[in-house]
Amino acid sequence: MPGALDPNNPCLFCHLDRPVVMENDLARAFPDAYPVSPGHTLIVPKRHVRTIFDTTPEEYLACFALAREVRELLVAEHAPDGFNLGANCEAAGGQSVWHAHLHLIPRYAGDTENPLGGVRNVIPYKRKRGP
Repeated sequence: MPGALDPNNPCLFCHLDRPVVMENDLARAFPDAYPVSPGHTLIVPKRHVRTIFDTTPEEYLACFALAREVRELLVAEHAPDGFNLGANCEAAGGQSVWHAHLHLIPRYAGDTENPLGGVRNVIPYKRKRGP
């Protein structure tokens, strides 16, 4: 699409245009630009790598440690009823920004008719009904 911005040139997570809400030595967290719920936050390694699987063991642990800390902040600020935590990896996995990132998504009672299955619902026709 002519005139469309490319989120990967330059990488918008390396050249951040929004406030960092929390960080540690190897990772940072900031609000998602297109939140699916109040408090939706991204956690990214500071070093540019393509997917969460490309991080070093230390970066991987730093991202998940930061996710725990951000969760506490979101509980205090938004009082969600639950969370989804996940990563989209590669185009087939839904990734559109080629910098590893985790989505920490606060969930609220009633935000969807039937939340059962959570992240398993990414392929709706494969969704299983029941317990």
